[in-house]
Amino acid sequence: MRILGIIKETKNKWERRVPLNPKAVQELIKKGFEVIVQPSEIRIYKDEEYRSVGAKLSIDLSQCDFIIGVKEIPIKSLIPGKPHLFFSHTIKGQDYNMPLLQKILDDNITLLDYEKIEDEKNRRLVFFGKFAGYAGMVDTLHGLGQRLKLQFNLETPFLQIKHSYQYESVQDAIEQIGIVGKKIEKNGLPAEITPLNIFLLGYGHVAQGCQEILSALPIIEITPNQLEEYSKNYENNKIYLSIFKEEHLVERKDGSKFSLQDYFDNNSSYKSKLERYLSYCSIYMNAIYWTPQCPVFLPNSYLKEIQNENPKLIIIGDITCDIEGSVQATVKSTWPDNPVFIYNTETGKETDGYKGEGFAVMAVDNLPCEFPKEASDTFSRSLMPFVEQMLLNDYSKPINESTLPNEMKSACITHQGKLEDDFKYLEEFINK
Repeated sequence: MRILGIIKETKNKWERRVPLNPKAVQELIKKGFEVIVQPSEIRIYKDEEYRSVGAKLSIDLSQCDFIIGVKEIPIKSLIPGKPHLFFSHTIKGQDYNMPLLQKILDDNITLLDYEKIEDEKNRRLVFFGKFAGYAGMVDTLHGLGQRLKLQFNLETPFLQIKHSYQYESVQDAIEQIGIVGKKIEKNGLPAEITPLNIFLLGYGHVAQGCQEILSALPIIEITPNQLEEYSKNYENNKIYLSIFKEEHLVERKDGSKFSLQDYFDNNSSYKSKLERYLSYCSIYMNAIYWTPQCPVFLPNSYLKEIQNENPKLIIIGDITCDIEGSVQATVKSTWPDNPVFIYNTETGKETDGYKGEGFAVMAVDNLPCEFPKEASDTFSRSLMPFVEQMLLNDYSKPINESTLPNEMKSACITHQGKLEDDFKYLEEFINK
């Protein structure tokens, strides 16, 4: 009988999600597997809910054949020689997790990462993405209302929008924001902030989550190329949404024609062209995948240039939350109950809250935890098709000879003390 271990989340007090909910655990037990769950006082599903479906509760997971969690497992909690599955946040060579990756290699741990469970078209199959979009959009709209009131003394209906975690569900958030939307449609917005233009960078699952929240507001979608036209001819009881794809964001440095595939293959051959649109931007929503090889889309040099010119930009919602990445003003991550800081480009200093000179930045780095139950249930359903094969696989064999489905093979970062071929590039980050 193969034994699955579900480790408790310890990254912070907000991390209440689970990789498998009790219903999924019950299915596995009915199939003949054993499941051991580490007790947790903060998990969205209580210990008793797992016990009631047949799981065992134990701090010790050393007898388990496979360990799964959500966020990074602390180095001291890794079990040598065992396969582990979690979001490792290592595939970009993130400095802060290179010691974790080194320990995984040293202890001959097989590391599989949810982020790389992909189909043949490299589309992610197990993710929380939409929930990051839901929570990130809500928190940014909340921050918008607070910033307008506390810094600019402008009363708007956005003041009614709460933190994401204060809503009972995503649907509750949408319904409550819908009330705000009706007020905007009836009474309009202050002249000082109209037209209110939202820039949404990206069109994947995260961006789709943002759009579902925005659907509760009186949105008119326009292309980036229509921004100038609508800056002169707009309605003050509408909000204008522009979705930015790669073709709007970058151009080749040598001036040759843009090609999406070429951009994916040769990020460093491109430069940002977003600056030509930024003077129209009120709310900047960063929901696009980015690596250090990509251009910086929102550089501090631009923000510094406009900071003292009464800029239109009110708040940046950096859902991607790459520290000093595509949004250079994202100098740190924030917490759900304190989601916004002000970054002053002249001093290079940041201050928590909504008031101060500079630019407001929403940078919560684990947004899906604000809707923990719904996010966990959705994630659990997407993971379950892979769990049985994952548990039954013989990890003494090379991964390419294993019985894992191809979607899971692509997610294997380390095996038997070595990086898998697709992840050999991480050696340079480990050895820095």
